[in-house]
Amino acid sequence: MAKDDKKNAWKEFFWNPRTREFCGRTASSWGLILLFYLAFYIFLAGLFALTMYVMLQTLDDHRPTYQDRLSTPGMMIRPKGDQLEIAYTVEYTETWERYVQALNNFLSPYNDTVQAQKNYECEPDHYFIQEDSGSLKNFPKRSCQFKRSILEDCAGLSDRYYGYSDGKPCIIIKLNRVIGLLPAEDGQPPYVTCGAKKYKVGKDEWADDSDKLGEVVYFPPNGTFNLMYYPYYGKKAQVNYSQPLVAIKFINITMNEDVNVECKINANNIPEGSERDKFAGRISFKLRINSRD
Repeated sequence: MAKDDKKNAWKEFFWNPRTREFCGRTASSWGLILLFYLAFYIFLAGLFALTMYVMLQTLDDHRPTYQDRLSTPGMMIRPKGDQLEIAYTVEYTETWERYVQALNNFLSPYNDTVQAQKNYECEPDHYFIQEDSGSLKNFPKRSCQFKRSILEDCAGLSDRYYGYSDGKPCIIIKLNRVIGLLPAEDGQPPYVTCGAKKYKVGKDEWADDSDKLGEVVYFPPNGTFNLMYYPYYGKKAQVNYSQPLVAIKFINITMNEDVNVECKINANNIPEGSERDKFAGRISFKLRINSRD
């Protein structure tokens, strides 16, 4: 009897035909509850939409409202190789043709004809400032020409193999884009220097490959990033912007040896990078050029 009473009690809880209640509530009670939650969630959705709308009004499509960046921009090389190691054998074309192809692809937007069509001839050695005029936005902003012919022997024009076929390879260096960066004071442009990287050989002993590095030539001369390419205004504001490049050519590097190289940016308005971030203001890579001769 107790078991049957318990069963009947559960049945009446789910549906009571005498009071016409479902789970202890009438249809009107359930309707009011559903109406309350519908109104409540519509209010929450409206509040969220209003909050997002107000927040979006504070944002600029062309420039970040808040910019949290490293004080020292990063550097990168082309070609990158495998884990920043460039190794090949001069006599075997298949070992270095991928580096040549990578440079061709990277420099194609810098073709002189492309740059002449899209960008402007700017006054060198001066910042190219393009401020807005009050509420009138100066968009899109103009960009200065960087023609690949500026890289001379490393442009892939006079030597379509970039020196890889004769053991005198070119490496292209670029500085990461940073919106609003003015990299120099007193008109002194930033410039790149490359040398042998120090590495640890013992507990308190260090060594480098200075005797293996040989002569290094820079293009443009002195490895400078001209001031006319700064400041950068952002991808949307400056759609045709071409990053300035510096090419380095290794003239007589020691063959059949690993050579550790470090390049860094030098500027009086950019602090030196931290040792904890190997790409902040510097880049380290390894070269190994083999030859059967």
